[in-house]
Amino acid sequence: MAKEITGYVKLQCKGGQANPAPPIGPALGSKGVNIMEFCKQFNARTQDKPGKVLPVLITVYADKSFDFVIKTPPAAVQLMELSKVSKGSKEPNRQKVGKVTWAQVEEIAKDKMSDLNCFTLDSAMKMVAGTARSMGLTVEGNAPWMNN
Repeated sequence: MAKEITGYVKLQCKGGQANPAPPIGPALGSKGVNIMEFCKQFNARTQDKPGKVLPVLITVYADKSFDFVIKTPPAAVQLMELSKVSKGSKEPNRQKVGKVTWAQVEEIAKDKMSDLNCFTLDSAMKMVAGTARSMGLTVEGNAPWMNN
């Protein structure tokens, strides 16, 4: 028999650095989850990705137990790492802050494919390129699907 689900909690935590301080503590405490148990499990699962921002979807059950799924880092965070930019542009349409290549966009799209709601690599690359554009990053070169 399946357990009864009482709610979901979405968080973004740094890999290997979860602690009961805000924002994790209050978000989980309000659902009645054992905060220290979550922190221990999360840190054990993410010790190979220290400091990377990782989205987590926590499923809370009626008996106060929980499961969680760790997603891939957000495309914006990966784009900032690759382009070596500290933050996106305030006016992305006018002021560009960095550049990425289509090869880098493809690398991020392959990494995030499981978390995106698309079926082909080309559509995933278009999504990542759109994120880059809205951050004020220029995607250099011709898109791979334009070379036909």
